[in-house]
Amino acid sequence: MRKLGMLVLLFVLAGCAGKQGKIAAVLTAPAGTKPVVAAQLEKGNGLFAARDWAGAEQAFRQTIAAEPTLAEAHYNLALTLEQTGNGPEAKKHYIEAANLAPGNKVIWSSPPLQSKQGPLDYNIEKKSYLDPSTRGF
Repeated sequence: MRKLGMLVLLFVLAGCAGKQGKIAAVLTAPAGTKPVVAAQLEKGNGLFAARDWAGAEQAFRQTIAAEPTLAEAHYNLALTLEQTGNGPEAKKHYIEAANLAPGNKVIWSSPPLQSKQGPLDYNIEKKSYLDPSTRGF
């Protein structure tokens, strides 16, 4: 009976551990990135993997300061900001990353870019009050 209780407890603990939520993977620097910039991005990636959100945010911001057009740094910063609960700023960096990397499927698959809400929180599927089909005439 005691073994059964331990087994049940083990399953409960395993179930709780799985509910923490999956954290998206950060991106690495593409080929041709300056070594100093790539190293800074990798530092942020390591801090992100260690769940040091403040350290990762600082490293990604430093990477962006050194190379503002590095889409991967904006994307990784967005992931980090999302973890800290700063959704509005995260959304800005997701959009910036997408603008800088139009063909990157990972970036374009990020949640803010896949939602039906536009960048100004406008639901593109909602009919306009100017739509003649919604008027009574």
